[in-house]
Amino acid sequence: MGLSIYTRPYDPRYPVVCFDETSKQMVLEKQVSLPPEPGQPQRYDYEYERNGVSNLFMISEPLAGWRHVEVIQRRTKQDYAHQMKFLVDVRYPDAEWITIVHDQLNTYDPSALYETFEPQEAKRILDRLEIHYTPKHGSWLNMAEIELSVLARQCLDRRIPDHYTLKRKIAAWEKCRNAQSRNIDWQFTTEDARIKLKRLYPSILS
Repeated sequence: MGLSIYTRPYDPRYPVVCFDETSKQMVLEKQVSLPPEPGQPQRYDYEYERNGVSNLFMISEPLAGWRHVEVIQRRTKQDYAHQMKFLVDVRYPDAEWITIVHDQLNTYDPSALYETFEPQEAKRILDRLEIHYTPKHGSWLNMAEIELSVLARQCLDRRIPDHYTLKRKIAAWEKCRNAQSRNIDWQFTTEDARIKLKRLYPSILS
């Protein structure tokens, strides 16, 4: 992945989109918690019951100040493929092509589209995508991680009982944050990367 991708000017015909994921453990309370007092954080009983895990796909277009979180109950190649189809057909139907930045997870692979859709359909989608992978040990170069961090602080830092409640809370967070059109002020340059990630670059002996 070249960090020059992040220096491209905003152009709706060629959007740059960052893609990442996380998970959230659902928790059921065994005791009814007391309502919080004014100015005090909500308190929970130490006893709880695990109620499954939901997967969250974060899709972020930093230059447009837009993000979307897809909440699903699993994480497979097929789920990844459907997210790529969503970008091509729903979010950016008029784009010439879409630049995707994401990690090197085993599910994030073009083969996922051929395993999910008919060959002609898979090729149609892939022909609209320009995929860039973050380097090993460099997943933090994906700006979607910043959005996930904000989501974790503002929405996920509490016990959530079930998948439906999680979807509702995240939808409200997404609507509010998109309304604010919050852009990411990315200042990490290629030269910074060469210094910080020096061990990952090949050395050339004269």
